[in-house]
Amino acid sequence: MPKKVIVIGSGFAGLSAATFMAKQGFEVIVLEKLAGPGGRARQLKAAGFTFDMGPSWYWMPDVFERYFAQFNRHPSQYYSLQRLDPSYRIYWNKGYDDIPADRQSFTNLIESFEPGAGKKLEKFLQEAAYKYEVGINKLVYKPGRSLTEYVDWQVIKGMFKLDIFISIKKHVQHYFSDPRIRQMLEFPVLFLGALPENTPALYSLMNYADIVGGTWYPKGGIYSVVDGMFRLAKEMGVEFKFNHPVKEIQVIAGMAKKVLTANKIFEADVVITGADYHHTEQTLLPSRSRSYSDKYWNSRQLAPSCLLYYVGLSKKLENVSHHSLFFDVPFDKHATEIYKSKQWPENPLFYVSISSVTDTSVAPAGNENLVFLIPVAAGLSDDDEQLREKYFQIILKRFEQRIEQDVSSFIVYKSSFGYTDFVQEYNSYKGNAYGLANTLRQTAILKPACRSRKVKNLFFTGQLTVPGPGVPPSLISGEVVSKEVLNFFKQR
Repeated sequence: MPKKVIVIGSGFAGLSAATFMAKQGFEVIVLEKLAGPGGRARQLKAAGFTFDMGPSWYWMPDVFERYFAQFNRHPSQYYSLQRLDPSYRIYWNKGYDDIPADRQSFTNLIESFEPGAGKKLEKFLQEAAYKYEVGINKLVYKPGRSLTEYVDWQVIKGMFKLDIFISIKKHVQHYFSDPRIRQMLEFPVLFLGALPENTPALYSLMNYADIVGGTWYPKGGIYSVVDGMFRLAKEMGVEFKFNHPVKEIQVIAGMAKKVLTANKIFEADVVITGADYHHTEQTLLPSRSRSYSDKYWNSRQLAPSCLLYYVGLSKKLENVSHHSLFFDVPFDKHATEIYKSKQWPENPLFYVSISSVTDTSVAPAGNENLVFLIPVAAGLSDDDEQLREKYFQIILKRFEQRIEQDVSSFIVYKSSFGYTDFVQEYNSYKGNAYGLANTLRQTAILKPACRSRKVKNLFFTGQLTVPGPGVPPSLISGEVVSKEVLNFFKQR
């Protein structure tokens, strides 16, 4: 009889891990707390509008292609992609700039900001391309359990070229002087959950992903990718149990033997958890089976949480972009409020996604769907309705001023999602949205391990373990942990 693998959670990492295990002939059951797949990337449908509740950027299409290729599939069999042009818009203190998809047009843009910046960009991107190739192909597909994994001649030979010990902030400043170029090149690392001055310059690979790889949109939204992975998993024989919140992992003689939900008890030869790592350890496991203490978790630097608003409008907006970043207030102050003082921001930067600009299927005809996102510090638990409304009015007013159109009079649907929801819906540690910050001290072997130190057949996947936060890393995390499970069975 095939061995039984229980996967907890059907986010990107859980779906990936489940599908890889099913491919190897295991009997795989996914237990999901929510009513459908996706986890943080699930979908909201209301009043005729469709919203991606979590991730909304599609970067690194090669990672998705690699994932599907391992099952002799291609993303196009499950969803259709369109490269966005402009990739996104940035609103500055005065005016805005559309960031073009075409590389030469992008070069021309930054040359207009700073004469000579175009040539410097070529050198910058050559280095970023090297980091992308080595980082993606040599580093992120490692389980991060031992330094010996990274004994690779190409990595060793290019150690200094990888810029592991210099910050992305200093790296960008070395090349460019104009504050707009600097902010443009530093913003992608915010997806990694740390300040540019605390993030290794290795992650200029994100600039390569942005400028060269491009910003794409899967028709129907990011949930189309979830649905594609879900369909692939079922094709591979994975069984899903929705509305099955896990209550306990039963450990006997150092082995996870049973997984208990509110509905049923499931026996297991291996357990892979894509649920929040802290929640799995501190709530689902007995104290003797935990690898990390409360002191350890409290010492971790978390990526931000966020306050989200899903808004439906009864009119179309003029001259707006699919993705817009509002850098119209000082970044340093908001960053200090997120990462240092850890307080509610006074005047936050924010992001707006209007996917109905590109896709007519996500809103009724003549209507618009908007998602507003404010990055906030993890752990801010006092997010009551009054506070949420206060921040909505702050950013809505700025949004209306910058696009020079009335929005508030045409709102026909609005809901919000913040700290309380992250904790209740996803069991998120301190309400974090993106896992652990990708600082040097929380990279590779310094992340929570993908295999339990106390329970022999318990494995972890997702944004709190290797390789880190983001959708492409989550796909990779599922592949990485599945290989560790295969090694576990080979060694028995």
